Amino acid sequence: MELNERIEAALAAFLDRQAGVICGIDASLGVYADAVREFVLGGGKRLRPAFAYWGARGAGLEDSDELVACVASLELLQASALMHDDLIDGSDTRRGAPSIHRRFAGLHRAEGWSGRAEGFGSAAAILLGDLCLAWSDELFCSAGMPFAKVAAARGDFDLMRTEVSAGQYLDVLSEVRRDVSEATAAKVARYKSAKYTIERPLLIGASLAGAHERVRAHYSAIGLPLGEAFQLRDDVLGVFGDPAQTGKPAGDDLREGKHTFLIARAWAGADAGQRAALDAGLGDPGLDGAGVGRLRAILSDTGALADTEARIEALAAEAEAALAASRADVDPAALDVFAGLLVKAVKRDF
Repeated sequence: MELNERIEAALAAFLDRQAGVICGIDASLGVYADAVREFVLGGGKRLRPAFAYWGARGAGLEDSDELVACVASLELLQASALMHDDLIDGSDTRRGAPSIHRRFAGLHRAEGWSGRAEGFGSAAAILLGDLCLAWSDELFCSAGMPFAKVAAARGDFDLMRTEVSAGQYLDVLSEVRRDVSEATAAKVARYKSAKYTIERPLLIGASLAGAHERVRAHYSAIGLPLGEAFQLRDDVLGVFGDPAQTGKPAGDDLREGKHTFLIARAWAGADAGQRAALDAGLGDPGLDGAGVGRLRAILSDTGALADTEARIEALAAEAEAALAASRADVDPAALDVFAGLLVKAVKRDF
């Protein structure tokens, strides 16, 4: 069985057990349990569990179902972040389906319940996101890994959650401040994605394996540039991606007003008219297709898109060089997998 299939199986088994707990409280909670199960198992690349798993294997830890279940907990953390992120951004969809807050607002309307449907949807998204956060901790600790190994990895696991929360807040703060500096965009990318998506999962794996500091240094040298490149690719897809592939409406990042590296570079290279158009369109939830097209043209004409693509390539090359430099200390089989994950994470064509 492939690693992703094993991760799916571990998540499904855990969620099935938790559904029994929830539905044992009250039968009406079945829809609550179904929503989290469908969200978690309804898609995703499982990059964080994969990097944590191969981080452990690369540092010498043997394969086991307990290891797979332990790192699968990172997917529950990701589910929490996505549910909350969609609520913060007011996103209508996730992976081609209604986002959690929209799903429960729709349920409220369909049932004809009292009060505001939007308020009910927001409450459900907050609660389910919090539930997934709690469950990530529960699965991490209860997967069957030896206590000493789990205890050794707690510091990285805990810091990962702190860093992504701080990065998310910086992202929101940059939007309301209209901060279009490259320095802020880079810091948001580092803490919201680079560390959270790749570096910290690698270090969790290293800690589970009791790795030497040299291995941890290699993992950081690989994970930070690769994680930043991953975020920059997401930023490009958020503006120029195909909705049929991304599962999000075209130009959604523009409507949400995300102040990314792509936007920062466009602002730096824009003339007065282009800046005025960016200022008017960025963060406008009613931005239509023509408006998205105008902003896309500015991002291309100012060289921001080309600069971002060049930055992605430079970061990918940095990560590849770090992979090569780590061959004396990291299991070659794991490094070969990292090379494949690099392509999967960065060189996406949708």
